[in-house]
Amino acid sequence: MSTPIIVQYTINAPIEKVWKALTDRNEMKSWYFDIQDFVLETGTEFNFYEPGGANKYHHQGQILEVIPNQKLKHTWSYPDFSALKTIVIWELLPEDGQTLVKLTHEDIDNFKDLGEGFSRENFTEGWNTILGQSLKEYLEK
Repeated sequence: MSTPIIVQYTINAPIEKVWKALTDRNEMKSWYFDIQDFVLETGTEFNFYEPGGANKYHHQGQILEVIPNQKLKHTWSYPDFSALKTIVIWELLPEDGQTLVKLTHEDIDNFKDLGEGFSRENFTEGWNTILGQSLKEYLEK
């Protein structure tokens, strides 16, 4: 099993507010992706493209586990490029009125043969931008 990517940031917001930003599709489109078919229910699938209208990469996920205000676990795949999937786990931990958001992206090596856009470095940079800038700025404004 490959080494997972782990990215974590402390956000100056209560857990309930962070959870809503992670799981409410209307809030998600303000800082993350516009995932119109996202339903917070184990077993449901969702699909989206990166912002900007290029529709270069079709992302697909399936929700595997939901523990309200604590954990969201889902698959992450690119069905146009590979049948292989990875796992993304969002964990929320209270920290003195703030929230530690820990993201773990497992099995990233499943994408190693898909090209530069799917590299470990690219995903690490992307998750750091999404958590450390987009989500943090959205919730702390």
